[in-house]
Amino acid sequence: MTGVLRDERVWVKTFTGLRADQFGRLLIAVRERGGEGCDWGRPWRLPLAERVLLVAVYYRTNLTMRQLAPLFGVSPATVCQVIQRLGPLLALARTSQDAVERLWVVDGTLIPIRDRKVGASSRNYRFSVNVQVIVDAETRLVVAAARPVPGNTADAKAWRDSGLADHCEGVTVLGDGAHINTDLIVPHRKRPGRPSLKG
Repeated sequence: MTGVLRDERVWVKTFTGLRADQFGRLLIAVRERGGEGCDWGRPWRLPLAERVLLVAVYYRTNLTMRQLAPLFGVSPATVCQVIQRLGPLLALARTSQDAVERLWVVDGTLIPIRDRKVGASSRNYRFSVNVQVIVDAETRLVVAAARPVPGNTADAKAWRDSGLADHCEGVTVLGDGAHINTDLIVPHRKRPGRPSLKG
C-alpha cells in the first residue's frame, strides 16, 4: 500500500472510523467468510488486510474508485473488483441472541453517478442515487444496504420500498427526521415556535 494510508497509520482510524481491535475483528470475520481467495485469474496484488481496509474506507468516505486507487497503489479497476468481491463479506451476520441488544442506525446517502437511466437530479444538484444503509451503532459496520433508487426519492419512501425492514426484526433501529411516518424510531427535535416535550 502506498500513499497516506501507509505513511500515517493514524489516518486509518480517521478514514474508517474503526479502532485497531475493531478492524482486527473485522479482518478475522472476512477471512472466515472466504475473503482470502480470489476465485478467478491472478492472485490479488493487495494482501487481505489492505483489501478490507480499502472497502472500509470506501464505505466510510464515499470516495470514488478513481480517488481510492492512488491511495492503495492500484488501478481503479482493481478497486472495483475488491469492493465487489469483499463488500458483501463486511456485512454483520445477525444472530437471534445479540439482535435484541443491538442498536442500528439507518440513513439515506446520495451517491453521484453518471447513468441517467438510474439516477435523478437531487438536492445536491447532481445526478445521484439514494441508497438506504443500516449501520451498527457500536461497531459502525454496515449491516445491510438497499438497492439504489433515484436521488430525488424521499428517504421515507426509499426506506419503505427497500425491504430492509425485514432485516430489523427484534432490533432497535433509529432514523433521522427524513424517516418520519415509517416504522423507525425518530428522535424528537423541537420545532421553532412549538413547546418542548414534557417528561
